Amino acid sequence: MENPRHWRLKKQRYGLVGEECPHCHEKLFPPRDVCPHCGGEAKEEFTFSGQGEVYSFTTMYSAPAGYEEYAPYTVALVKLEEGPVLTAQLTDLGDDEEVEIGMPVEMVTRRLRSDGDDSGILIYGYKFRPVMK
Repeated sequence: MENPRHWRLKKQRYGLVGEECPHCHEKLFPPRDVCPHCGGEAKEEFTFSGQGEVYSFTTMYSAPAGYEEYAPYTVALVKLEEGPVLTAQLTDLGDDEEVEIGMPVEMVTRRLRSDGDDSGILIYGYKFRPVMK
């Protein structure tokens, strides 16, 4: 992803900021210009709590170019408390920790990748981890 696009998505990626439709009050993530539920204009910013649960998951044993250092890793569909379902990598899993559907998770900001060599720009974004007890 080019750096200008990354910076445009900063609120969404660092703070889990989406929108709430002012017409039907559906919470939307990622943000959209038009509500997919009622068709109304959706431009009211909404910050999600970052709390949710694993809706489904899979473990990836090979990774796309540039992400090889992370394999194997677990990717989940996370259903946020406020309703939307999003895709995210699970992180901070213990060696003996089993991922389960319904497992409570919380959003954390983590490094996604670096752009270029060791002196490149670090790209951060959201991932989810098991809720700390």
